[in-house]
Amino acid sequence: MTTTPDSSGRTVPAPISNSQTLNWKIGGMDCASCAATIRGAVERLPGVSDVKLSVMSETMTLALDESRTDRAAIETRVAGLGYTTVALAAKAVLPSTPAKAEQDGCGCSGHDHSHHDHSHHDHGHHGHDDAHDGHDHAPAASAKAAADSGHGTPGHVHEATPAGMSWYQTRKGRLVLVTGACLAAAWAASLAWPTAAHWAFIAACLIGIVPVARKAFAAASAGMPFTIEMLMTIAATGALVIGAAEEAALVVFLFAVGEVLEGVAADRARASIRALGDLVPKTAIIEENGQTRTVDAAALAIGQIVLVRPGDRIPADGEITDGISGIDESPVTGESVPKTKGIGEPVFAGSVNSEAALRVRVTKAAEDNTISRIIRLVEEAQEARAPTERFIDRFSRIYMPAIVALAVLVAVIPPLMLGGEWSVWIYRALALLLIGCPCALVISVPAAIAASLSTGARQGLLMKGGVVIEAAAKTGIVAFDKTGTLTQGRPRVTEIVALGRPEREVVELAASVETGSSHPLALAIIDRAKAHAIPLRNAIEAKAIAGQGVTGTLDGVTIFVGAPRHALSRATFDDQAKEAVERLETAGKTVAAVIADGILAGLIAMRDEPREDAAQGIAELTALGVRSLMLTGDNARTGAAIAGSLGMEHKAELMPQDKVAAIKALSAGTSVMMVGDGINDAPALAAARIGVAMGSGTDVALETADAAILKSRVRDVAAMIRLARATMSNIRVNIGIALGLKAVFLVTTVFGYTGLWVAILADTGATVIVTANALRLLRFNAGRSR
Repeated sequence: MTTTPDSSGRTVPAPISNSQTLNWKIGGMDCASCAATIRGAVERLPGVSDVKLSVMSETMTLALDESRTDRAAIETRVAGLGYTTVALAAKAVLPSTPAKAEQDGCGCSGHDHSHHDHSHHDHGHHGHDDAHDGHDHAPAASAKAAADSGHGTPGHVHEATPAGMSWYQTRKGRLVLVTGACLAAAWAASLAWPTAAHWAFIAACLIGIVPVARKAFAAASAGMPFTIEMLMTIAATGALVIGAAEEAALVVFLFAVGEVLEGVAADRARASIRALGDLVPKTAIIEENGQTRTVDAAALAIGQIVLVRPGDRIPADGEITDGISGIDESPVTGESVPKTKGIGEPVFAGSVNSEAALRVRVTKAAEDNTISRIIRLVEEAQEARAPTERFIDRFSRIYMPAIVALAVLVAVIPPLMLGGEWSVWIYRALALLLIGCPCALVISVPAAIAASLSTGARQGLLMKGGVVIEAAAKTGIVAFDKTGTLTQGRPRVTEIVALGRPEREVVELAASVETGSSHPLALAIIDRAKAHAIPLRNAIEAKAIAGQGVTGTLDGVTIFVGAPRHALSRATFDDQAKEAVERLETAGKTVAAVIADGILAGLIAMRDEPREDAAQGIAELTALGVRSLMLTGDNARTGAAIAGSLGMEHKAELMPQDKVAAIKALSAGTSVMMVGDGINDAPALAAARIGVAMGSGTDVALETADAAILKSRVRDVAAMIRLARATMSNIRVNIGIALGLKAVFLVTTVFGYTGLWVAILADTGATVIVTANALRLLRFNAGRSR
């Protein structure tokens, strides 16, 4: 059989050439251990390969050769494990972007990033890139990673509460009610009819243990004997054999209650993702040939025009074709301040149109809109396991058989070698089996990771899995790109120095040769002309001189606009002009010299201003003990001025390869996070331990780096690190609770201080406690500085 390694390094069957991809919705799969159970059972069927499961979306995808195994056999195998299956329509599988830490530090997603060359200006302004990455990649860490993680007991079956259904309406909820009623009836019988009480407790135990035993033996037949269901079956049966029927019935009831509580707790994390999906309206109003009609939003096609009335949610990602209105994008970016948008500007599905009617051209299908991508990212990020989670998973595989062996020794050695009573030591061994279950320990990590990813998504902080969270928590240095990251990426004219001609004429001459250019500095000059009502006329014979500037002729006047160092050979700079250039560049401004007929007409100073929250964001990082460093291609004086105003270190005049070298040098001593725009900083993002893309919900922001900040706020870098640190702290507390309770009750059980019902209560209680503690992260406010 051909094999291939998965993301965790294990060898798994390679996809079979004549197989087809099938998809199912799996009911009752609410933890990574559940995924491990299903994967382990289904993979053993002939003709099955490439099994992938997503716990958050409760789906299973696999490749199947139906000439060897039919679909019904797959569904029968899954149903035998206690889960439900619903076949889904086949869908295209988008290429994945594996988490960097799981591909040996590669991190570069394979995107082919294009760049525009604006070298004709050479104003000292480097790094700006207007290119758009048109690749349609969906981030996806390996789904197999989830199948390998979990409680360490592959048969640990939960049943998450379906949306809109109360716990008591589920199958496990009904089992709790039935076993509880039987237990209560048995206790009542012990008061009214003591001689029949023993048989009543036996009946209560059997009613509760039969469905558990059925799942246990189904998992065992699939090659997974060490499951919590099997331990429960052995413990309950053993208790009945030694005459502890009352305790056996109570243990079965407590186990059922614990399972329901775990399912309810796990569903809370999933509910936050469902709520995000509910933000997109179910219907849309489309316009065709002057007529409107209401259609299913999920059926919208690219190119259709939708009418969005004031107060309505926008039904699809698109572009405004008519109207101007304030758009509340908080559902997508978390930014509560509405943005005014007009014709030609993009809008996101789920955003709220707050002012006037808009017509929007659909640019993305429903399954590819921004909110769908965020949901898919969060779901798939569950599969990129943290190193801590992988370690605990490996530990549990050894721990579980060891506990079984210890229980056997406890049951056998004291009676055989020390003359102990068989019933007493068998009872203690059965209790030891229950208390030894590692459920609480192994769920402590994925529960916290799931809650953290969900919280981050709601606050505009996207991290691609536990591996990214754990690395972010260890960040010692954050390196920032300047343009578009620390600054707004939109230079504006800050000062005009008139020398040979009046100020308005200086601007008019410069604008005439810049008209039609898309370079940010050219646009800044044109904006200045428009703002002061200066006529915009096109110069004739306008052209760019590579690496120097632009030239042209207006009204017979020969014009050159470029960096002062290139203008020195075309005109004389007196002391006043030289002092002005030095003063402006020292202030962090980019200077363009305007020469008319060989004489210096004036200087135009432009500056890409820092974002409003940049200084505060750097201060918050400093408060966290994290160094901040700006990497820029700008001249040294500009870099020093910007960095100095923000209170951070800097490295200037860097080419893209220089940024990579700087990141590698910094990484030798600590974990480095690189924050950039996700396009022209791709090499540096890949070189850093974590690459974070800044962007308001764009494809690049969602897909290029290991994490994304949707609000485009510098402060959110500190917020991401705070959330990551809080998550790792939560995990450490959870591990402490799980191991502490195990240690205490393992000792008390062996010495006979605690019995079966206390053992199962401690095990289930510990699992519920760590899950509830992890869910506290759902309320964590990452933006609140501490």
